[in-house]
Amino acid sequence: EWDRWLLMGLIGTAVGMLGFLIHQIIDSLIKLKWDLVENYLQVSKRKSDGNIHMTWLCTLGFGLAMVALSSGSVLFFCPAGSPSGLPEIIGYLNGTSIQHLFNIKTFLGTFVSCMLAVASGLFCGPEGPMIHLGALLGCGLSQLQSDTLGIHLPIFTRFRNSADKRSFITAGAGAGIASVFRAPIGGLLFTLEEVSSFWDIRLAWQTFFCCLMATFTTDLLSSSLYGFVYRGHFGFFEAEKRIIFWNLLDVNVLAFVPTILLGILGGLLGALFVSLNIRINKLRMQFFNSIPKLSLRKTSKLLETVLILVSKQYGSLDYIIFTVANEGSIFLMCCIAPHLFLSVAAAALLAENGKQGITYLFKRGTHEEFGYTSLCTALAFYFILSCWTAGSAVASGLVIPLLYTGALYGRIIGLVLVSIFGVQTNEYGAWIDPGLFAAIGAASFFSGVSRLTISLTVIMVSMLS
Repeated sequence: EWDRWLLMGLIGTAVGMLGFLIHQIIDSLIKLKWDLVENYLQVSKRKSDGNIHMTWLCTLGFGLAMVALSSGSVLFFCPAGSPSGLPEIIGYLNGTSIQHLFNIKTFLGTFVSCMLAVASGLFCGPEGPMIHLGALLGCGLSQLQSDTLGIHLPIFTRFRNSADKRSFITAGAGAGIASVFRAPIGGLLFTLEEVSSFWDIRLAWQTFFCCLMATFTTDLLSSSLYGFVYRGHFGFFEAEKRIIFWNLLDVNVLAFVPTILLGILGGLLGALFVSLNIRINKLRMQFFNSIPKLSLRKTSKLLETVLILVSKQYGSLDYIIFTVANEGSIFLMCCIAPHLFLSVAAAALLAENGKQGITYLFKRGTHEEFGYTSLCTALAFYFILSCWTAGSAVASGLVIPLLYTGALYGRIIGLVLVSIFGVQTNEYGAWIDPGLFAAIGAASFFSGVSRLTISLTVIMVSMLS
């Protein structure tokens, strides 16, 4: 069995490297976009002709270019890569045969589409596509053959059967989720709970080893590089960059009351999200199927993603206005006082990329960082647009939008408690913190939509502690 374990390790390492590469490219593209906008603002300031709407159009233009390429790569290059690939992987592992699901074109198209979709500013994340890409690597590295490329290597031939192929695909899918969240146990439990129906204890250990290698590889490479810029810390894992809740928190039994409320709210809103998304996708299918010409149908799908991005960018217009008014500096949303700039704070929540925004919402000790108006506005906007984005013609994941949406209403509940009991600095009332309830709300909404329990708990613990 040494060769099976060797392949599991190679698949995990490859998935970890791929996860690292995707995150580095996404961070680089986001930084490039905002650097170009900031340079434009600086030039406008020197010429004394700063134009708010031109700045907004500049930001929108970068996003539109990326989302058009993202949508085009799955519509015209690899239709099997749209939208996330996770349902197709689940279907395949449970006996459904799907054409072109594991070929090289699907891999390249999903890879490109995922990076550009997340970097463009759409309400999506890389999780679903990473599961698909991990499964693709699991299939490719275990079979070592490709009809598209004409490659048939004469090694590991004993694994070229349906049962072993599915085992390696399962491990690759788990490694994909482990690489994204740096949670090897979470990746294992996710495949057990959500992905595969055929399981045994040997496959569990091998999948865990694969997830462990993926997590270690991603963490190791990320320790020294950020946006492909070498920081000189190879192999040094900085806790402050990973652990959000560093200090232990004494929790009062009273904290379970709002926690139960958040759980119920997460279930109700999760059911609403799923129901609304199903209705949107049915209408989407009816509309696009009514277009007889294939090229026109694909173009219409591409224009839909453009419309989603324009709607999102319009919501962040106030943030651009605030940026121009403050001498062209790109402000982090944590620097914006919500009691002074209500609409700007809400717009800033929409302007930030999801991963960074979640970090801000989870931050403890920021009781008055955002007001009710900004949080409620961002919640309504994010809920509707993320529901609309899910199922559109880009390779995208739902995890980041789910966590973000839950964090918004969780923080609202925390803010209600602060309004009632005030800002507590003693140990007895330290649990009354909007950042804490943002994390609980994020988990509740994610669970309400995905119906995950154990694996989600492990993933959240891995993220927060």
